[in-house]
Amino acid sequence: MIILGIDPGYGTIGYGVVRFDNMKFTAIQYGAAKTAPGTPMHLRLCEIYDDICTLVDTFHPDEVSIEELFFSKNITTGIQVAQARGVILLALAQKGLHPVSYTPNQVKMAVVGYGNAEKKQMMEMTKSILHLTKLPRPDDAADALALAICHGHSRQAMRYEGL
Repeated sequence: MIILGIDPGYGTIGYGVVRFDNMKFTAIQYGAAKTAPGTPMHLRLCEIYDDICTLVDTFHPDEVSIEELFFSKNITTGIQVAQARGVILLALAQKGLHPVSYTPNQVKMAVVGYGNAEKKQMMEMTKSILHLTKLPRPDDAADALALAICHGHSRQAMRYEGL
């Protein structure tokens, strides 16, 4: 199974593509799509849409996982990320995919085994699970890889439970 993990944003959108086969994860590709600061938001959203469509067309994922939004102190940033996430969901839906959302704590629990794990712990475990030689960068790509790992573990658990 090919899983595409997406860490939504409007300036940087992390992505991670992994193969999950018989409880083994293999990184296929990871990185980040970026939009330029100062570009009008409607044009940034168009770029994000195009980038997600390109990822899907290139890697043909079987399943997609995306981070659930959580709001911090800056509501303006939260609204912009929500707009970008909406465009990402639209692009995935138009490609016939049904993304599964995970909270940051669910991802930490699936990857590290502890819902309040630190960023460094997440990155180290992601590196270890995927047998990478160095920490995945940028952080957004590492988060996207962790989302893909989380989804693989969740799908395996559902199969085990007969769901």
